[in-house]
Amino acid sequence: MAHHFGKFHPWQRIAPWFRGFDGPLAFAVFLLACAGLLTMYSVGFDHGTRFADHGRNMLIAGFIMFTVAQIAPQRLMALALPLYVLGVTLLIAVALFGIAKKGAQRWLNVGVIIQPSEILKIAVPLMLAWWFQKREGQLRPLDFLAAGALLALPVGLIMKQPDLGTSLLVLAAGLSVIFFAGLSWKLVLPPVLLALVALALLVIFEPALCAQGVRWSILHDYQQQRICTLLDPGKDPLGKGFHIIQGMIAIGSGGFWGKGFMQGTQTHLEFIPERTTDFIFAAFSEEFGLLGNLLLIAGFVFLVLRALTIALEAPTLFSRLLAGAIAMIFFSYAFVNMGMVSGILPVVGVPLPFISYGGTAMVTLGLGLGILMSIAKSKRLVQS
Repeated sequence: MAHHFGKFHPWQRIAPWFRGFDGPLAFAVFLLACAGLLTMYSVGFDHGTRFADHGRNMLIAGFIMFTVAQIAPQRLMALALPLYVLGVTLLIAVALFGIAKKGAQRWLNVGVIIQPSEILKIAVPLMLAWWFQKREGQLRPLDFLAAGALLALPVGLIMKQPDLGTSLLVLAAGLSVIFFAGLSWKLVLPPVLLALVALALLVIFEPALCAQGVRWSILHDYQQQRICTLLDPGKDPLGKGFHIIQGMIAIGSGGFWGKGFMQGTQTHLEFIPERTTDFIFAAFSEEFGLLGNLLLIAGFVFLVLRALTIALEAPTLFSRLLAGAIAMIFFSYAFVNMGMVSGILPVVGVPLPFISYGGTAMVTLGLGLGILMSIAKSKRLVQS
């Protein structure tokens, strides 16, 4: 009996830390992380320590996920307002005395260099989920208007930096919370239809709108150039259109089966720009082909669907809204990155989750996964 107790006692002590972990979600993340390490080993072979650093970033994200998963959703709810206020305050500090690089003012020196906009990817949906939880059962149109203001403030500050990619991700996360909270389709459809009409007009009148000297007052010059380049990358194949053209060449040259691991010529002859970060999907496509792309997309689809399932089964409105928003964050990351590399969306600085190199984004992903695990665990505890 003593032998039996001694054999299982250590596991009995640590088992509560793992109890409630969502197995399917963890499995999907593990497979995507393996794909990321495999790809980084190939594309980062001559980038010094990129592969080792990528592995380290994944371990840090895993530790954050494991730690946050132990925090009950009720305690996460208590962090919503302070984290939102901190994030917005730091954004204002960036606007006043932030560090400027390459025409963008996005960073702040607080002893270490940080990019406060990353905080808002989680802080905004957390805040909006808290807002709607407080008003559960008595929602009025004014509450949705106030939620819109809470979203518009950080999005506006991030766009001012300018950082179109991050502002789009924060906007998508915030709008998903507002939509899941019960926003009427009658209010959703008009702006969607307006955006489609604007896109159609942009395509039709592209030669006139993108002619030399024409200035769009609502966008920065580089943002206007990215849209015009998307519509016709051949206008400047060695300049603004180089990224899109090389990305599409790499994707197409992979064929169905791909050229094979470490065999991508576009990748290893350095035709693909930013091949370890924003354009890593082009390198992946060249080496693993359409089949590899389909498997990678299936992994992301499964991840998003699993996150939405956790949202549907969550025990409180706050948990449901937050889990739904995190699912949309993963979807937005993957869709925008693959879309821009494939030439169907403008080039913006959005990494591919678990695949692209980048410590800050990996920390954000780990935090989001930890929150999902916490919500899944709370559901199991309620059921038991």
